[in-house]
Amino acid sequence: MLKGKKIILGLTGSIAAYKAAFLVRLLVREGAEVQVVMTPMACDFITPLTLSTLSGKPVMINFSDPDDGSWNNHVELGLWADLFLIAPASANTMAKMATGIADNLLLTVFLSARCPVWVVPAMDMDMYRHPATQKNLSALESMGVRILEPETGPLASGLTGKGRMEEPEKIMKEVAEYFKKKSPSGSSGGKKS
Repeated sequence: MLKGKKIILGLTGSIAAYKAAFLVRLLVREGAEVQVVMTPMACDFITPLTLSTLSGKPVMINFSDPDDGSWNNHVELGLWADLFLIAPASANTMAKMATGIADNLLLTVFLSARCPVWVVPAMDMDMYRHPATQKNLSALESMGVRILEPETGPLASGLTGKGRMEEPEKIMKEVAEYFKKKSPSGSSGGKKS
């Protein structure tokens, strides 16, 4: 279904980062080549080793590899991908995306990406509905970023409300549908969604 598709999966600092392991597994199972890019804060919630094992590729976190000094080229990544999927997307990262701040590798890849960019927000309900977050979501949408709305349900805080990251199976279904529409038998050309 996704054979030959190149997907960057970005992870930010959110408890929902554990769901990324399931998402990587689903994407790879369907034939996608997945490159995981994590913010440093995301490493507090899930290990790069887990995601590297599932994706079959080293996870990128920093601008350069601390072991050998090699550069993780954000421009090349932005050109390589067919889709940049940020799941989970924290309020902090979305605010930086909306204002063009590029203080980590994930954000520089976002600014360099020529492919469609999707964000899957994940945060507590009050953070999600805060006017600043809503303004940033609107700004991202105006830039052509697709927002996969969070679900309503139990949150890590113990509250219940809108802010849960969409489940990996539903994200996978959206990704598969997107590429199905872009296939030669489907419609749409161009790289932006």
